[in-house]
Order: sequence, then C-alpha cells, then structure tokens
Amino acid sequence: MGPIRIVIADDSSFARSLLRSFLEEAPDIEIVGEASNGRMAVEMARELKPSLITMDLEMPVMGGLEAIEEIMCSKAVPILVVSSVADAQNALAAVGRGALEVMRKPDFSPEEAAEFVAKVRMLAGVMVITRMRPRTAAPLQHTPAPAAPPPLSGNASQYPRLFAIACSTGGPQALAQILPDLPANFACPIIIAQHISDGFAQGMVDWLAKLCKLPLRLAQDGDLLQGGVVYIAPSERHCSVNPARSISLLERSPGDIFRPSCDVLLNSVAQVFGHRAVGIILTGMSSDGSKGLARIRQQGGQTIAQNEASSVVYGMNRVAIDAGSAQQVLSVEAIAPAMVQWAGTPVRHSPPNAVCA
Repeated sequence: MGPIRIVIADDSSFARSLLRSFLEEAPDIEIVGEASNGRMAVEMARELKPSLITMDLEMPVMGGLEAIEEIMCSKAVPILVVSSVADAQNALAAVGRGALEVMRKPDFSPEEAAEFVAKVRMLAGVMVITRMRPRTAAPLQHTPAPAAPPPLSGNASQYPRLFAIACSTGGPQALAQILPDLPANFACPIIIAQHISDGFAQGMVDWLAKLCKLPLRLAQDGDLLQGGVVYIAPSERHCSVNPARSISLLERSPGDIFRPSCDVLLNSVAQVFGHRAVGIILTGMSSDGSKGLARIRQQGGQTIAQNEASSVVYGMNRVAIDAGSAQQVLSVEAIAPAMVQWAGTPVRHSPPNAVCA
C-alpha cells in the first residue's frame, strides 16, 4: 500500500504551509498538491487522484461549497473541511454536499496537530461514491413520514418515550435524511450525540433547523426535556439525562477520545428511562455507543441500528449489530417511519430483550 496522497485547498499560503508542516511529519502521508482556489481543487481531484482533500470554504474563483459539490458529482474524493468556527453553518452545509467531516483549523499546539493528522489518516480510507448532480438548485424535498399522534401536554414525565441517537462520521448526512421526515406533531424529545469538532455543534443545529419541522436547539445544562424538541449535544462537554428528566452536561476528561461521548448519553438514557427509551445508532467510526445501546436493550427499551448499505462508515453500528444490541437494522430512509411508529406505540413494561432482532 502506497502513501496517503493529500491535496490541501486553502486560499491562505500561511494556512497551507501550516497544514503541510503537520502532515509532512507523518511518514505515511504525501502532499501531492496545493490549491489556492476551489477551481484548482476540482482540477487536482481529477488529475492527481488524491486519497483525501482538506478543503477551506472561503476561496476565490470557486468557493469551497461549490468545489465540494463539483468534486462529489464528477469524481468523488474523501473531503475534510478545515474551516473557521465562525463559518460553522456553511461547514455543515458542506457535509450536506458530500464532505465527510468538519474541523476547525488547527493551531500550533502538538495536540491539535496530532488530532488533525489522525483525522486525515482516518478519513483517507473511507470509500465515497459519486453523487447524482442536482437538476435544479431548489431545496431537497423530503417524503413526509406517517402522521404521529398529537403531542402530549403536561410535564416531562408524560411524553411516551425518549429517543437518543448516536452518530459519528456520516452522521450529519444521516440526520439530514431522518429528522426532516419527522412530522411537526412528533410527541417525544430527541437527544443526539454526534461526534464533532469543538465549536461546530451550533452550526449543525442551525443547518438542520432549516430542513426540519421540529424545533432544534443546542443542549444546555439543566434543560427540561420537552416533547417534540430535538436537542443536539455540544462537543465541549458530555451530555446525559438525569432522574429529574433534564439534561446534565458533564466535564470531559483529558483522555476522552469521543466528543461528545455516545456511550455516556445512551447509558444515562437507559438508566433513567428504562423501557421507555429508544436508542438509535447510526453511521460512524469506532465502537462508541455500542455499550450504551446494549444497556438500553437490557433495560427493556427499543434499539435500532442503521444498516451497512446506507452508512458512510459501517463501524459503530456494525459493532452494535454484531453484539446483538440492535433489535432492528434499518436503512436510513426507514428510521424516521420507525421512530414515528414507536412514538405512537403505548409503552408496556416488558422483560429485557423481549423483542427479537
């Protein structure tokens, strides 16, 4: 196997030099091109056949968003958006156009440099497929899911179930398919732990909010869970639920790899909501979330995993499926209808693992 071939696309020569200096320290990585605008990045993707492109968004001639769409619709290449946190919403829009992940531009610290190089190595091995070019610039239309029952009134203890979703690489793309298909009268709260670089979670909230009928918000410490609201966990702290049916944000430890932790969220949901919990694990690298999903099933809750065919990366969901923790294995298109069904199904306390996979 040859070296990992990288193209760096950024209009700043200083930024390109900085990223190059980090990557050249790795003996298995080769810089094959540097692009100062989006058009050059498109041409290098076609001519140099890189393993991965690091892409800034604010560039002349052709911006990063347009370049990503052109690359993914002609000859797809794994793309890591390396951008400013101030441009977080556009960074997540880039994921919607086919980029694999986003991260903020690293500084000179050894920790951020190591994180950047590790991310490049990880994503360079991801298989991506060429997309159909959109016929028009109109927003995507989502097929509505079956109608859910009217939302329940009253305090947090009265909604029928709590839905907890765990995801990593490819997660934003999956969420952009699932959440818009949930009806405006979906009665249950949803909490999402998506691995994401610090500072970008609010951008994901803003991006997804434009697609969805349900209200989305960045989870805050002490938020009382409300039916029909989608809470996105920030990456700077781990997200959990407590017996008061509210959100607790927990400090990270220096050695924590996954930010935020999917297992922390799912384990707390299993402990507090038991048989009223619905755990969903989507596409992503690593095994984070698999133990938490198993815990939800052990407590009599319902569990779903995204299938391999519709996953960008068949990793954390595969671990959960292989462990027997997922009662249903569904395509990404089938998850929203399943959520609607469970939201409207009366909660009956059944023995753990009563529902067969």
